[in-house]
Amino acid sequence: MSALHIAIIVPFLFALIVPLLYNKIPKIHTGWFVLILPTILFAYLISFIPTLSAGEVVVRKLTWVPSLGINFDIRLDGLSLLFGLLITGIGALVVLYSIFYLTKKGEALHNFYFYLLMFMGAMLGVVLSGNLMVMYVFWELTSLSSSLLIGYWHHREKSRYGAQKSMLITVTGGFAMLAGFALLYVMTGTFTITEIIAQADVVAASNLFIPAMLLILLGAFTKSAQFPFHIWLPDAMEAPTPVSAYLHSATMVKMGIYLVARLSPVFSGAPEWFWIVSGVGLLTLLWGSFNAVRQTDLKSILAYSTISQLGMLMSMLGVGSAAAYYGYEAGYTAATVAAIFHLINHSTFKGSLFMVAGIVDHETGTRDIRKLGGLMTFMPITFTLSIIGAFSMAGIYPFNGFLSKEMFLATMLNATEIADFNMQTFGILFPVIAWVASVFTFIYCMVLVFKTFTGKYQPEKLEKKPHEAPIGMLIPPIILASLVVLFGLFPNILSHSIIEPAVQAIYPASLTGVEHFDIHISAWHGIDYAPLHMTIGIIVVGLLLYLTLPKWQKIYQYLRLHQKDPVNYAYDYLLEKLVVVAAKITNIQITGLLRDYFVYMYVFLLGLTFYTMYRFNAFAIDTINVAPIPLYVWFVVAVVTAAVIVVPFINNKVVAIISVGFVGFLVSLFYVLFRAPDLALTQLLVETVTTALFLLCFYHLPELRKEKSKPTFKWVNVIISVGVGALVTVMALSALSFGNKKPFESISQYYIDNAHDLGGGDNIVNVILVDFRGLDTMLEILVLGIAALGVVTLIKLRMSGKEDV
Repeated sequence: MSALHIAIIVPFLFALIVPLLYNKIPKIHTGWFVLILPTILFAYLISFIPTLSAGEVVVRKLTWVPSLGINFDIRLDGLSLLFGLLITGIGALVVLYSIFYLTKKGEALHNFYFYLLMFMGAMLGVVLSGNLMVMYVFWELTSLSSSLLIGYWHHREKSRYGAQKSMLITVTGGFAMLAGFALLYVMTGTFTITEIIAQADVVAASNLFIPAMLLILLGAFTKSAQFPFHIWLPDAMEAPTPVSAYLHSATMVKMGIYLVARLSPVFSGAPEWFWIVSGVGLLTLLWGSFNAVRQTDLKSILAYSTISQLGMLMSMLGVGSAAAYYGYEAGYTAATVAAIFHLINHSTFKGSLFMVAGIVDHETGTRDIRKLGGLMTFMPITFTLSIIGAFSMAGIYPFNGFLSKEMFLATMLNATEIADFNMQTFGILFPVIAWVASVFTFIYCMVLVFKTFTGKYQPEKLEKKPHEAPIGMLIPPIILASLVVLFGLFPNILSHSIIEPAVQAIYPASLTGVEHFDIHISAWHGIDYAPLHMTIGIIVVGLLLYLTLPKWQKIYQYLRLHQKDPVNYAYDYLLEKLVVVAAKITNIQITGLLRDYFVYMYVFLLGLTFYTMYRFNAFAIDTINVAPIPLYVWFVVAVVTAAVIVVPFINNKVVAIISVGFVGFLVSLFYVLFRAPDLALTQLLVETVTTALFLLCFYHLPELRKEKSKPTFKWVNVIISVGVGALVTVMALSALSFGNKKPFESISQYYIDNAHDLGGGDNIVNVILVDFRGLDTMLEILVLGIAALGVVTLIKLRMSGKEDV
């Protein structure tokens, strides 16, 4: 196991230690111990920058389930390194921030840091995995751990609601993604990402290309809160602010972005991928920014702003996918470069803004902008941080958001020049939507800052007298805000070390004949630069709309958007109906009658088996080589059939038990007739013991009552019974016929040859049961043991009279 494997596993191991630290050393905030881990991991990952900048990729293999192609392989390239640094770097800042945000008294810190470390390990597992199935395991672990974090304050109904919603939506998307991965395996025969990428042409030529693409995108869209799956993200704001800063600025919500980028080499170049990714991204961008303006809660504003920014990232990756179609020309790869740069920028300014919102809430007791105002004089440092973060998000110079926003606008303008994908008709929508959404982005950024820190101070509406936060809460946003300024003034500081390897990871095919991408980000392109004109227009129109906000904000009421997101109505309705339908199905299924359960099982088996045989043309009855059946065998069959038919009509329990036992004894005759005396003896012994036990048990039970049921119901039972018997007979005859057409080597020879040497026994049946199928036998015994315990428990409860059993 390599150090990179340990880097993924160690957060899980450390999570197990956290409760001990919390209990044994209560005087020290548990967060101080946790802080050490992401700091070390961040420093460790940074050490790979020179290696990856040189164009190398670090691969570490660990065999797990090789027979299924599932191995715990690590692939550290530019893209995974970028996300790894965000996960650990911002993770360290979030832990530091949480130490001052969550007090030792009244908070279950051991639970909080347990969930946080589990989430951190799962996130690292997702971005470092080189195998799709391993990635899926960690992917779902992020859903589980994030739901636990969102529902951390589980005594609040909204927290439980938000946790449930995030779980339902993201896990559903995860299942769809798993199906997409399975289809990729069907097409390529491997789960290894690099091997799948190497067979991109095979995937593109397959009929399963579109289904696999749609299923995988469903997983990406749900995780990254793309429209209409975005509704879980605002409700996730019920989590503590450090969690919001971690999950929604740098890590989990960007997993969908990561997945799209990671699998772009497989699907990019196809018009379906281009339109779906860029179209959904633009729609999400517009919807998120438009709805952010109507919010009155600071974290809700940030939630919708995150949705819009994620849509922006997704749209850039969609447009960038055209690069594969046009041979990776620089004009098309620019969109992907812009996406990577904005991904970094978004993590810095959004992380600082979430922390600022947490500071305001922590120091005033509210996040409602209708109660806030005039905090600038009380909290000058926090105000400065909010200015830097919000202005960067609005795309104002000299912050890093200005640069990536201009690159985004340039990308959308360039998209109109694409000659294919039917862009001549709909291409104009790209820059128009981008510009309109950017105007709303500018407006909610201004609302975020000026409604909070300027205007009239309303002390009577605040729960606390406002003051500046402790230095420990200020350091993390100060670091992030400093990065916002640093990346804005020196945009190429990460170009060759971080951005270039990340782009190379997304476009590995382009490296054929290309040494490396030469990425250079310019802050000034001249006065005639079209994106600059668009930016000026965004600021002018945005300012006018912000200053006249009360006059036109009623539009949300006319559009019935003034309460909650309309998609939430659909979600709540579907959830309510799901519960109702599930209750009805449960009532139909769980009747308490063993007979009904057998009916359900046999109907399902009948349908599945019949369809499978029909689908694969497996019905083949050939009686040419069938041996003649002697008269005495027909006689035994007739007696067994008669005994079986008689059993349902018996009302006396002792007679019924003896009749069933009689059937078992008759079956043992078949073993004798077919020269299997050991099986016959076993059958006789088992039948004797079970009959005796049944008689002993049933002696204490009340007399059977004749059931009163409709005649039609009995006919259904008859049909099912005959159907099962007929299908099993047809299966046996079909198997015999196929065996005659294409003789197979008998499997019994293997056991004859190896029973003594491998199992140490000469009785082949015993060796099969104990050695070759030892695990099956052990599990069967386990099931019987559990059933016996259940029976004993029920009998004891009945005898004590405590429960109605």
